[in-house]
Amino acid sequence: MLKFVKGPLESIDGVEIYPIISLLIFFIFFTALFWWVITARKDYIRDVSYIPLELEEQEIPNLSKTDLS
Repeated sequence: MLKFVKGPLESIDGVEIYPIISLLIFFIFFTALFWWVITARKDYIRDVSYIPLELEEQEIPNLSKTDLS
């Protein structure tokens, strides 16, 4: 399988830079994500974690007793 990939790629000039670029993008993205998680305010995390529960609570009071039967 590697022969099918390696052969055509060897004929491209400057192809060795693509793995380096992809590794840098991967590393920078996950480093930035890790930094954001570490520095996120606890109030923001708490508020965002309650969003699904708040949406359910808002939908339930809108139902009348006739809708439930």
